[in-house]
Amino acid sequence: MEIILGGFHAVFPMEEASRVGEARRHAAQLGVDADLDEVAAGRLAIVVTELATNLVRHATHGRLLMAGRPGRGEVEVLSIDEGPGIANVDRSMRDGFSTGGTSGTGLGAVRRLAQDFDVHSTMPGGTVVLARVRSAQAAEPAQGLAACVGAVSLRAPGEQVCGDGWCFALDGERAAVMVADGLGHGPDAAEASTAALRAFAEQPMAGPRELLEATHSALRGTRGAAVMVLQADPAAAIIRSAGAGNVMARLVSGVADRTILTQHGTAGVAVRSIDETQTPWPPHALLVVFSDGIGSRWPPELLAPVLGRDPALAAALLVRDHCRGRDDATVAVLRRKD
Repeated sequence: MEIILGGFHAVFPMEEASRVGEARRHAAQLGVDADLDEVAAGRLAIVVTELATNLVRHATHGRLLMAGRPGRGEVEVLSIDEGPGIANVDRSMRDGFSTGGTSGTGLGAVRRLAQDFDVHSTMPGGTVVLARVRSAQAAEPAQGLAACVGAVSLRAPGEQVCGDGWCFALDGERAAVMVADGLGHGPDAAEASTAALRAFAEQPMAGPRELLEATHSALRGTRGAAVMVLQADPAAAIIRSAGAGNVMARLVSGVADRTILTQHGTAGVAVRSIDETQTPWPPHALLVVFSDGIGSRWPPELLAPVLGRDPALAAALLVRDHCRGRDDATVAVLRRKD
C-alpha cells in the first residue's frame, strides 16, 4: 500500500524578474527536505527557472506553485497563468520555438528534465504546466495500481500554515482519499486537519463510516474539522463515502456530473449518526474532492479536456479559476488508470 500525504503549495506570483531567484531558492530548500541528490537538485533549479521566466515574460497573472513530497522523494512544480495561452502546444515543445525572441528551449527543457510532465493550454484562458522532479534513487510510483492521483492545497492569505489537509491511499485495485478542513485557518486549524489525516493513514481501507468515527474521536480536544473520506473501487465502479461539514466531492466526465455531499456536523465537535453512501462511478469520470475554499458551482466542462491527464492538472485548473481567495483551499483528484 502507498500512502501519499500532501502538504500545501507555496505560491510565488511572477510579476517581475526578481521573483525568479526567490522561487529558485525556495525550490532548493524543498529539494533538501525531499533529499534530492545533487543532479536532481540541479534539474529542479533549471525547471523552476524556465517556468518562472516564461511566466514573467509571457503570462498574465502568472503564479508558480511548489510543494515538496519527502515521502516520495520529489518536488512538484505547477506553473499557472490566466492567458494569453499557447496556440500550438506541440510546436511550443520544440527547441528553437519562441514568440518572445528568446532561445525557445523552455518547455522542451522542462519536459526532458522532469520525471513527470504535463501541460494544458487554452486561448485566451491560459496555461497550466506540471513538472515533478525526483532523485535517481527515489522509488518510482508503485506499479499495478488501478488509480492515479493529484492534489493542490493553498494556505489562506497571510498564514504560514494551511488549515486544510489531504491524503491518498493506493492499494492495488482499491484507492481511498480524505480531505480535512480544520475550522477557521492558521495553526489551530492545521492541528485539527493533521490529526484527521493521521487517523485516516492508520487504517485507510477501513469502511468510510468506521474511518469517520475514528476521526471524530481523534479530533476531540482540537477545534474540529470538516472531513470527507471516500473509497474507490474501480472494478465495481462504486464510490463509498462518509463525511461531516463543508467538504464536497463531484464525479465529472464528458457525459456525467454528480455531486456527493456530506452530512451536517463537525468532526471532533458534534457529528450525528454517521451515514455511509454508495455512488456509481461512471467510466472516465474524475473523482474531485474539495474544501469550501473552492467555489462549488464550477462548470464540469472546465475539466473535460484533462479527464485522461495527470490529475494534478484538473486540481490546478480549479484552483486557478475557482479559488475564493480568502480561506485555505484544497482540491484532491483521483482517476482510473487507462
